[in-house]
Amino acid sequence: MDPDKAKIPTATRIVRRPPDGAPRRVSADICVLGAGIAGVSAALEAARLGRKVALVDGLPALGGQAVNSIIGTFCGLFANGQHGAQFTHGIADDILRELGAQDALHYRRGGPSNTTVVMYDEIALSRWIEEAVRKADITVLLGAILRGVRRDGGRIRSLDLATRYGDVTLDAAGFVDATGDAALTWQAGFPCREHADGPIYGTQMMVLDAIDETRQPSREELTKRARAKAAQYGLVRTDGFAFVFPDRGIALVNLTHVETPLDAIEASRTALTGKAQADRVLHFLKCEYPDAFGRARVRSYGLPGIRQTRWIQGRHQLTVEDVRAGTAFPDAIARTAWPIELHDRADGYVWEPFPDDHMHYVPFGSLLPAEADNIVAVGRCIDGDSAALSSVRVMGPCIAMGAAAAHALDLAGHGSVQQIDIAALRERVRDNVES
Repeated sequence: MDPDKAKIPTATRIVRRPPDGAPRRVSADICVLGAGIAGVSAALEAARLGRKVALVDGLPALGGQAVNSIIGTFCGLFANGQHGAQFTHGIADDILRELGAQDALHYRRGGPSNTTVVMYDEIALSRWIEEAVRKADITVLLGAILRGVRRDGGRIRSLDLATRYGDVTLDAAGFVDATGDAALTWQAGFPCREHADGPIYGTQMMVLDAIDETRQPSREELTKRARAKAAQYGLVRTDGFAFVFPDRGIALVNLTHVETPLDAIEASRTALTGKAQADRVLHFLKCEYPDAFGRARVRSYGLPGIRQTRWIQGRHQLTVEDVRAGTAFPDAIARTAWPIELHDRADGYVWEPFPDDHMHYVPFGSLLPAEADNIVAVGRCIDGDSAALSSVRVMGPCIAMGAAAAHALDLAGHGSVQQIDIAALRERVRDNVES
């Protein structure tokens, strides 16, 4: 044997799954189910409060739709107007500061609706979330599917989770339902709501590179051309956008509408048809605007972007009348001025913007499943009518909801979150509801 050659380990062993193997057991003070922006906000805020936190998601990566569906824009963070004040703080401050320092943000202010939209680099956001969660010493469980919920009356005791590495039982004193589809509330057997008048459409996002941003058509021109050419190119949706990230030669494109059914087979099918829609959009852009998109190629497709599917029946239902009136609830925990944005038809959507001095609020009662003692819902699965939800499911108020959920469960301890001191909660989240 050549003495200069290192010995290569070749030993193996035979293993077999134990027939009655017990699940791995994990305990936490607060379990957050769903690692999108609302869930991450809840987990980080709970960790800052000194709580032992577990963060669970069915995907093999953190960030939810903000990262993996490439939503690409922070909406609802600012008041309307050219110089609208920031409404939501907490991790929003950290993200805007740190991604801004990396030149990974672009602010789009004004436009016909006079809103502020903050474009972000999804890779930069992904790494910010991962590092923030890692440094907070949060127990992370990815690729975990909720199979069952154990409860005594209105109190959740533990979750049964399945992973490719084996089953896990997770015990906690309090739970945050940040699943988007109210999966925790639903699996626990508590009542939920669904839209009764047909689907609310989601979106297949894509990022294009190798574009000529100096030849980019206006949004108004793009919509006009898409409507005129929809039949020729097989376009389903005709009023979307192609937002350019300046000086990078890339564009975030949102010009699709896909159904997002709560059915395993149908959801998988529509995930494929969504990409086929996106490909037709790219063909339309390349043919109709060759100067801007002639050399464009897809840098990445997101996972299907889901807007509204199933949500909790809460102690309070936010209504579109509340949104339009800007009702200032005594238990408000979040605010925004984002328009009503209801995607309830295939070719377009309802877009009802508000004046510069408008703001509307999210009441804490809309985060509480009516029959549960230790669940707080956040994000797009809080209780509201379909139109009201369409204006508060965006990232600004979702971040604020996550922070409020952490504080509410911290205040509740092993008691009922239904009975916490609302004045104490309002004091803790004051920056997110008061100027």
